Amino acid sequence: MHQTLSGASRIHFIVGDPIAQVKSPAGVTQAFADHGRDAICVPAHVSPAHLADWVRGASLAQNVDGIIVTVPHKFACTDLCATTSERAAFLHTVNTMRRNADGSWHGDMFDGLGFVAAMQDNGGQPAGRKALLVGAGGAGSAIAHALVVAGVSELAIFDPDDQRRTALVERLAGLKQCPVSHGSADPTGFDIVINATPVGMKESDPYPLQVEKLDARMFCGCVITAPAITPFIAAARAKGCATMTGAHMFARVRDLMVDFLLGR
Repeated sequence: MHQTLSGASRIHFIVGDPIAQVKSPAGVTQAFADHGRDAICVPAHVSPAHLADWVRGASLAQNVDGIIVTVPHKFACTDLCATTSERAAFLHTVNTMRRNADGSWHGDMFDGLGFVAAMQDNGGQPAGRKALLVGAGGAGSAIAHALVVAGVSELAIFDPDDQRRTALVERLAGLKQCPVSHGSADPTGFDIVINATPVGMKESDPYPLQVEKLDARMFCGCVITAPAITPFIAAARAKGCATMTGAHMFARVRDLMVDFLLGR
């Protein structure tokens, strides 16, 4: 329990549907304490149908300073922000909201930045490398954008949802930073190989890509936190690849979110 919880404590929510699986409330609350702030993070289970009403209601409480956003609300919450960072506006997705001076919400997206920082922590350098990204959803889009900004020489995106993949490829190509193309499940020829899909969470899942074609010089990363070591990452390690896990990413994302919520 938060030792100093009182009427003066500042409230931050983490909103999702479902929410029972999230581990962040304890870590974020601890991070606030480490920064000397009397603040807590509280889970809120809200369905998509009630999200806008819930945000309006939560906004009425003058001691609510922030909202962390998880699945499936990252796209919808963008529309509930009065202002966003350029990154969040480009992606049309947010994972953290803090108050503007007038009480409205300002949103930003840290999944991509956190992923790239965790890559670098684990010896993966995106600049000048060819990257294959599997998954064009919320996290995948953010990671794709962060890789382009971090200077990959080429990015290929693979997602079975043609419409979603094509939209992301075209928008990233429009930045004119590097060639962005439609990838496949074959990682041959890439330096960096990333799974940004939920494939690998269940024991019965197939691999998200052709792991038999991985080789030791590739850097492999995954966004999944449970299991801690996904079958994809286990296969990559067996091939001698350097790797990073979802836990590495989310530790970095949490630090970025806390700094943002504290206005640092």
